[in-house]
Amino acid sequence: MQELRAESRTQLGRQAKMSRAAGFLPAVVYGEGVRSQAIAVPQKEFEKVYHAAGESTLVMLDVAGTLYNVLIHDTARDPITGYLLHADFYAVRMDKALRARILLEFVGEAPAVKNEGGILVKVAHELEVEALPADLPHGLPVNLALLETLGARIFLKDIIVPAGVKILGPDDEVIALVEAPRSDEELAELKEKPVGEVATVATEQEVKKAAAEAKTKETDEEKDKK
Repeated sequence: MQELRAESRTQLGRQAKMSRAAGFLPAVVYGEGVRSQAIAVPQKEFEKVYHAAGESTLVMLDVAGTLYNVLIHDTARDPITGYLLHADFYAVRMDKALRARILLEFVGEAPAVKNEGGILVKVAHELEVEALPADLPHGLPVNLALLETLGARIFLKDIIVPAGVKILGPDDEVIALVEAPRSDEELAELKEKPVGEVATVATEQEVKKAAAEAKTKETDEEKDKK
């Protein structure tokens, strides 16, 4: 379990800038049966722990000698610089199951992509699970080797989870699939569609390319009008 030390914080509101200037991240810890408390954690230590634990793995938070089992519940960043501004720690009961969203980790290579030139489409990137805090996984692996032929799909029921973890959702929910290669005609049709109408099964690369070309076309048309 990742460990993180913290200290009580008296600098609140705008005064929190003083904590940041001193290398500390303003934060708060709260939870069931835990009084909300303003704290500060070393910025660099927090970033290391957050990178390793994310928001679904338990962290041992030491607040001036008092230990809490917590999840990093939320973070706030500057919308321009991306600099961390604040963090929330949620203290959990180890004997009570909770729900959390777990990132999917796509591993391996899809034979249908490698051998038949198919297009891999990742439909979901995270799933909601229920488990005791100590059983929450950091990620859920998705074995792409299951996609052997064009049109093959991986369903929620195909995801293997650790003991004590329950995935919430229908068994037939599609997680990933392999499409047949697109023809030049299909790609041309995709480019002509407004971005909002691009088929949801299109790959991210195709969507970005179609959007860029549509924007260029719109700009050229405006220049012609002038």
